[in-house]
Amino acid sequence: PLLPLLPPLLLLLLARPLLGAPGQGAGTWSRFARLPYPQDQLFLYDTFPDGFLWGAGSAAYQTEGGWRQGGKGPSVWDTFAHLPATPSGSAQTGPSGGDVASDSYNNLFRDVEGLRHLGVSHYRFSLSWARLLPNGTAPLNPTGLDHYRRLLRLLQEMGIEPVVTLYHWDLPQALQDAFGGWASPVLPQLFRDYAELCFRHFGRQVRYWLTMDNPYVVAWHGYSTGRLPPGVRGGPQLGYRVAHHLLQAHAKVWHLYNEHFRPTQKGKVSIALSSHWIKPQRMTEKNIKECQKSLDFVLGWFAKPIFIDGEYPESMRSNLSSLLPEFSEAEKKYIKGTADFFALSFGATLSFQLLDSHMKFQQLESISLRQLLYWISSEYNSPQIFIVENSWFVSGSTRRDDAKYIYYLKKFVVETLKAIRYDGVNVFGYTVWSLLDGFEWHRGYSIRRGLFYVDFQSHDKKLMPKSSVLFYQKLIEKNGFPALPENQPVEGIFPCGFAWGIVDNYIQVDTTPAQFLDSNVYVWDVYQTKKLIKVDGVFTAKRKRHCVDFGAIRLQISLLQEMHVTHFHFSLKWSLILPLGNLSLVNHTLVQYYQCFASELLRVNITPVVALWQPMAENQELPAPLAKYGAWENPETIQAFVDYARFCFTNLGDHVKFWITMNEPPVKNLTYTAGHNLLKAHAKAWRLYDKEFRRSQKGKISIALQADWVEPACPFSRNDQEVADRILEFDIGWLAEPIFGNGDYPQVMRAWLHRRNSIDLYNFHLPYFSEDEKMLIQGSFDFFALSHYTTTLVGWEKEDALKYDHYLEVQMINDITWLHSPSRAAVVPWGLRKLLKWVKSKYGDVPVYVMANGIDDGQNVVHDKLRVYYIQNYINEALKAHTLDNVNLQGYFVYSFNDKTAPKYGLYSYAANRYEPKPSMGHYREIIDGNGFPGPGTPELLCPEEVASCPECHFFRTRKSLLAFISFIFVAFIVTIFFITYHSKRAERRYK
Repeated sequence: PLLPLLPPLLLLLLARPLLGAPGQGAGTWSRFARLPYPQDQLFLYDTFPDGFLWGAGSAAYQTEGGWRQGGKGPSVWDTFAHLPATPSGSAQTGPSGGDVASDSYNNLFRDVEGLRHLGVSHYRFSLSWARLLPNGTAPLNPTGLDHYRRLLRLLQEMGIEPVVTLYHWDLPQALQDAFGGWASPVLPQLFRDYAELCFRHFGRQVRYWLTMDNPYVVAWHGYSTGRLPPGVRGGPQLGYRVAHHLLQAHAKVWHLYNEHFRPTQKGKVSIALSSHWIKPQRMTEKNIKECQKSLDFVLGWFAKPIFIDGEYPESMRSNLSSLLPEFSEAEKKYIKGTADFFALSFGATLSFQLLDSHMKFQQLESISLRQLLYWISSEYNSPQIFIVENSWFVSGSTRRDDAKYIYYLKKFVVETLKAIRYDGVNVFGYTVWSLLDGFEWHRGYSIRRGLFYVDFQSHDKKLMPKSSVLFYQKLIEKNGFPALPENQPVEGIFPCGFAWGIVDNYIQVDTTPAQFLDSNVYVWDVYQTKKLIKVDGVFTAKRKRHCVDFGAIRLQISLLQEMHVTHFHFSLKWSLILPLGNLSLVNHTLVQYYQCFASELLRVNITPVVALWQPMAENQELPAPLAKYGAWENPETIQAFVDYARFCFTNLGDHVKFWITMNEPPVKNLTYTAGHNLLKAHAKAWRLYDKEFRRSQKGKISIALQADWVEPACPFSRNDQEVADRILEFDIGWLAEPIFGNGDYPQVMRAWLHRRNSIDLYNFHLPYFSEDEKMLIQGSFDFFALSHYTTTLVGWEKEDALKYDHYLEVQMINDITWLHSPSRAAVVPWGLRKLLKWVKSKYGDVPVYVMANGIDDGQNVVHDKLRVYYIQNYINEALKAHTLDNVNLQGYFVYSFNDKTAPKYGLYSYAANRYEPKPSMGHYREIIDGNGFPGPGTPELLCPEEVASCPECHFFRTRKSLLAFISFIFVAFIVTIFFITYHSKRAERRYK
């Protein structure tokens, strides 16, 4: 049966309404630790509720520019950015601070056109206090007033809802100079006066108001640490006093609107609160309390007074004593309830940037938006939540293909969707940050967060859509991630004779002699030592070694039988069979072991699939002399491999009908010369088998290539697609094209290497094949065997130097919404289907075997659940490739057999000399028994060999020798009884 994404009962349980109260958020960590793995971490294909708000945002100082235009007064950010040590330091690459920035002041229509292009329902922007009131108080600047009226009119014409922030950190410098800014108790009243002006002039066009953005940053880094404007280093006490004034100012504005403007304007007012997320180092009660305290000190500092009781969190009051100001009872009542919805800001501004380390209380910072949303609902009585700022960032050098930004955005959006659908959190809107690139506060122009690219050095500051624009457009258009047919599992079965296999890199070889091979004579000392004592000088006749003497074989065969596989894939050890690399020294004992193993597999109807060579770390598993003298760089290794292949075909060919010449040649570590020789060695071994052994042994032979899928990081980018195509040719086509294609290397490789050698003076020479060599190599296959484990995203924009390949000019990207194994391997089932389709499109209707497919686990048994999911869904994608894409898929093999030979990858665990099946083994067996995923409508498949046989007959067919022996004993017994009876009767007659 196919695994459901989440059981219906669990969905009902997760989506139950939340009833929050202070302190209840502490249950968040234990709740999410108990959710089903990996189902809860799967990507959720679903849509948002009808009427969900989608928007983009910006802040005045970050994007407006025009710092001295139209009568605008200076703000604290203008002053701060003009200091010799700018906030972005040496990393700043654009104009000074926000003097010009994105120049939105002179490009209102450009910005609104960008919004129309996105298809958003709302636009969050901030008013510049210093543009409307240059001195912070009257007189009003009419030019500034007209500017924002024009913006609101344009938004209204486009049908876009304005979400307006009164104060986004850019306090008029005049108020800082005259009163000391927010450190003064005068500021709350001045802020109220400024807000009243805005409500009167703009209130008819605005339904959503935010009094201020992220008061934590203003109070703590503006007046305590001095990291941000106005740069006052007043210490914690001043920071807490400033926060006190900010809360009072917010409350005054809310009451002003509630009493005087709400009846006519019918809008809503809140405050944009920012937060990080924190997780315990270990799931202990003490650590969870510390996590709760961390959120109290950042988010709860402002949220609890507003949304609960007008008072600071208990953890702050008990830890800060006299540092924390107190509200009077009247002030508590005045502040309590002064928000019509919970406006949340989450992302790059605070997370991992402006959160002081001591605010983490020795716990681990994280970026789980879903858990934060659940915590807010639990802690603050399930408020309506409006996400008013969210995104991540890319490097300042990234231009159009911002893949990293897309995948963070995708993560945050799907976490919001899960919070709504699974957790019952009431989120009604989402705002991506930001509409366009701008000045990023303390990081200047070293990063970018916009959907639209802005060239800050250009004069016209045109908006150029990035790939994230296309992603967000489609997201809005579809209102989420609706399920697509290709994402749904299919029912069906594989054809008759489909190979169901398991892989073991190298079988467990134990050639310890059995006791029956010992020619010594022993006496049992029954009186003293109770041990066997060897009798010197006395020997029995020696006998030949038999397969039953290898005890290790029986155990491995029994485990394979338990799995119900039809094929077992393992590799021979060239370095041990021919230690000197030639026939002068042969390990006959090991060869006999392999012969016995293969014959025992056949005896129980398991087909051995044997690789002649598989590279491993030490000497690439080559005989030491060959490794010493150049390995595959040395052309003599070609003939040595052919001689070794001939030896194996001769000695093992009667038992092995399914050969792999080379298993997973390491293309990442091969030189072009080594790859050239390796191809010729494979082809000569194939031709040898085809000419001298195929007719008598009737087997098949090919090469097995590692083939992970490569996907363009930005699906809309032609440049990223070119990079993905190039990597596929270098990783797979390098060895595949000469064999399965035209007999030569891919043209993409030759063209790229020519370009690199000519531009950068590299000397990467890709050898040429002669015409005879092309004929030798081309067509040297009976099937296409591939090993597939994961999928990689690649792009062309350089974002992370540690994951950038300069040689191939490719940036490795991670989709953080994908499932990952403990070793961080991505679990991407659809990548296998795409790979199989690619093989068919490149090389035609060739028979294909997936020779290895698997994932690692950890010490925790929970991780085997990931393997169950992995096997289930990768095989289902293979079934889609077979049934829907007509790929000639002949077999599938799981990697790996057991943890002893492939630690963390096995379907059997190994400890204390015992093998134990993991749940994934049983699940794989169920799939094998069903030959896939049969459903109610799946027609019954009657295979010829199954029609003529019965399950009960299997026992007798596989034990013919034993049955013959038993039959002989039975006949002898009957004859003996007959003669005894006959002679007894004659004796009786004679007696009578």
